[in-house]
Amino acid sequence: MAKIESVRALEILDSRGFPTVAATVVLSDGAEGAAAVPSGASTGEHEAVELRDGDKARYFGKGVLKAVANVGGELAKAVKGLDAADQAALDAKMIAADGTPNKGRLGANAILSVSMAAARASAASAKLPLYAWIRKAYAAPAKNFVLPAPMLNVINGGKHADSGLDVQEFMIVPTEAESFSDGLRAGAEIYQVLKKKLAAMKMTTAVGDEGGFAPRLKTHTEALDVLTAAIAEAGYEGKVRLALDCAASEYYKNGKYVLEGKPLTSAEIANTYDAWATKYGIISIEDPLAEDDWDGWTALTERLGAGLNLIGDDLFVTNPVRLARGIKEKAANSILIKLNQIGTLTETVTAITNAQKAGFSTVISHRSGETEDAFIADLAVAVNGGAIKTGAPCRSERLAKYNRLLQIEAELGAKATYAKNLAFASPSGAR
Repeated sequence: MAKIESVRALEILDSRGFPTVAATVVLSDGAEGAAAVPSGASTGEHEAVELRDGDKARYFGKGVLKAVANVGGELAKAVKGLDAADQAALDAKMIAADGTPNKGRLGANAILSVSMAAARASAASAKLPLYAWIRKAYAAPAKNFVLPAPMLNVINGGKHADSGLDVQEFMIVPTEAESFSDGLRAGAEIYQVLKKKLAAMKMTTAVGDEGGFAPRLKTHTEALDVLTAAIAEAGYEGKVRLALDCAASEYYKNGKYVLEGKPLTSAEIANTYDAWATKYGIISIEDPLAEDDWDGWTALTERLGAGLNLIGDDLFVTNPVRLARGIKEKAANSILIKLNQIGTLTETVTAITNAQKAGFSTVISHRSGETEDAFIADLAVAVNGGAIKTGAPCRSERLAKYNRLLQIEAELGAKATYAKNLAFASPSGAR
């Protein structure tokens, strides 16, 4: 039984050039693991607290030296000597040490860095790949592994770019590929065709936070049209589908959804989404409504949920308590999973397990502020997540996750299958 011997942390920079926390955990048998925590720009009000220093003279107040000090101080003291393989007990000890409902005292970023690093150290100690160790640690019943379908964010809007589009992400999803590597190839080829098409339209091909293009298109349908054309030109018509992340909380103003300058009620914006889904064959819409519009979510799910994935991100923030409410009220039929929204690996796996038991699909996700850490790739395979969001096939912090999945695919061989449309299945089938 390897015990935790030491914990240390460092302030590093994420993909937007802002500080984040990286931690290293060393075990008594010499094994060690390191992890870096991501950071979101479009964050839900109910997420666990990301502790920042607030010193305006340093990184504009976004420094994380307090969180780093908490890792090396209180958290290191709390976990030293614990059985590293008992991840649930380790995470519970850190939650108790923080003592707040939102991890606001020590910081969810500090706690998560230790949680992830400890998992990596335990995997190294057990001489197992991280995905295999996570599955073993939480006694997952599944025997076969499923490689997730990538949801590639190729046009950025909202808070991820200055394109002027309200909707935050326009994604392509290779649901009919025969393997993960074939699906990723399809996404990469479409991305290159899209780049050429945008250039021909005299649009910028500079990229947003997640590697997607940020063209100054006039309307959302224009974005969907150019994406549809790029898919067809690349030779993938009928094989690659479209998905959206609306991040609707960002354009919810005074009780209305202000889309393209027009204020709409929940029912009215549902008409827009329905029309888009029907015309463009959209299979998934994330955060179509605001994070506390529970009645609207329930009504939207009743109306569109039979043929469309309605993913709760800001609605659920990977929180088992909010998810339980969503299951009870039949608000959404899918959940986005982000480690740093809740702050520990154990709580994340609990949310995934609860969602899957309730018949919700699960999508494992990165954040807009990322690092080269590919932890979520292993997590997606460990829990048979079905789908993964980790940006465009561009920028190294995004490609690190895709490349890790290629490694896992090669390693598992016939022991794994590709998810295809597993995460997008619905009672009445796809649209």
